[in-house]
Amino acid sequence: MAKVRIPTPLRGFTRNVDEVMTTGTTVGEVLRELDQRFPGLGTRLLDDKGAVRRYVNIFHNDEDIRFLQALETPVSDQDHITIIPAIAGG
Repeated sequence: MAKVRIPTPLRGFTRNVDEVMTTGTTVGEVLRELDQRFPGLGTRLLDDKGAVRRYVNIFHNDEDIRFLQALETPVSDQDHITIIPAIAGG
């Protein structure tokens, strides 16, 4: 099972769990599984077309999925996924 690191601002959806094990075979499947297990989390990560929101960065083993195969990036049991929401400030 792949390990997903949940950032602090989204841990309210996961009952304050910071890492979750998932069974998806692609990054997209992993994110959809997270939304099924933790309702509401998916809308924070994906837009209504199913694409990763602009202000969310998702890393597969320290590589931005935008430079891999995006949501179709394959995931194996030893992989880790990190979700990083953008932080705005001024």
